[in-house]
Amino acid sequence: MKLWDKGISIDKKIEKFTVGNDRELDLFLAEYDITASKAHAKMLGKIEILTSDEVESILVELNKLQAQVTDGSFVIEEDFEDVHSKIEFELTKTLGDTGKKIHTARSRNDQVLVAMQLYFKANLLEIYSKTENLIDVLLGLAKVHQDKLLPGYTHLQVAMPSSFGLWFSAYAEIMIDDLYLLQAGLKIVDQNPLGSAAGYGSSFPIDREFTTKELGFKTLKYNVVAAQMSRGKCERTVTSNIASLANTLSRFSMDICLYMSQNFDFITFPDELTTGSSIMPHKKNPDVFELIRGKCNKLQAIANEMILITNNLPSGYHRDFQLIKENSIYAVENIKEILDVFIHSISLIKVKDINMQDEKYKYLFTVDSINDLVIEGKSFREAYKDIGGQVENGTYIPAYIKKHTHIGSKDNLALDQIAKKKYL
Repeated sequence: MKLWDKGISIDKKIEKFTVGNDRELDLFLAEYDITASKAHAKMLGKIEILTSDEVESILVELNKLQAQVTDGSFVIEEDFEDVHSKIEFELTKTLGDTGKKIHTARSRNDQVLVAMQLYFKANLLEIYSKTENLIDVLLGLAKVHQDKLLPGYTHLQVAMPSSFGLWFSAYAEIMIDDLYLLQAGLKIVDQNPLGSAAGYGSSFPIDREFTTKELGFKTLKYNVVAAQMSRGKCERTVTSNIASLANTLSRFSMDICLYMSQNFDFITFPDELTTGSSIMPHKKNPDVFELIRGKCNKLQAIANEMILITNNLPSGYHRDFQLIKENSIYAVENIKEILDVFIHSISLIKVKDINMQDEKYKYLFTVDSINDLVIEGKSFREAYKDIGGQVENGTYIPAYIKKHTHIGSKDNLALDQIAKKKYL
């Protein structure tokens, strides 16, 4: 069944090419299309296009389909182009002419728009919650390990003293920026597009404010052309928000892979979280974080893909939009899984004691030594030259473990203040 079928036979090769894998993808959207169809049916009853009995019978059947989605028995057979044609077929099979009325005053573009935005809204909220959980885990780790020193690096060269508390809370705070972007994404998708039909509205006296309240959208995308233009805009926004979070997780994963190596040897994980080698029995590989890094880099590429597919399209609907459905859903589903795995894994991290008096960390403390000379009365430039000279001639003796007391430094992490930023 195809909603646009006019009784003309379609070339099978062309049909396969244009349908693509919508049937598989639409299983992610089924519950949202059913939810939108319920709201639409109620609205048609409100404006007296459907009788109250017709509305009730449609809702009963839609609830049955919703139950199938919930228990996993809902399928979209090959006879159907997508979830929308499947649902309308089921309604028509059971209700006859009443089922045929559900498409009144809407188009398939309308259905895709509202289902996608409901899907994005629900999942951005879930991603937001998982990200908050990860931030809380990191702040907890920062508190536990706030006094454990860690060498700090710039250009991958030993630089200045840091701490595990500083490292964990750095990623927690930078991830709060990702929360802000997710909030912005939620604001974009939380606008009801239903009622734009094919992009230019309808001659029926539809009540779009009713469906906005019924579907729980915060506001309405008032202009029907603007509503249609939100196709692509929402996908670009959501995948861009996800890409920012993926960038943070990818960088964190790189740190973890680096710090697990024997050359650094700062952290480790339980054996059950690592893998070995087929020929090297000593190996303890951080595969999970390597895969997170790779998957997150792939997610960042998807955001760019959304831009390239949609950036030069004129207003109105175009079939190109079908191509952005797959990877926008892929991005959403994958970042949720990545967050679950990251939270589980990082919670089991084992922080090692590091001998800061090891010869390779000798120059971590040069800046502190310069600052000591400044406090004694030398100018910074003179102190810099003095310590630099000692480094050059091999006479430098480090002043180990100076306190850094300003807010946000290794000895004043401001963890409570960072936690509060989640609620700004």
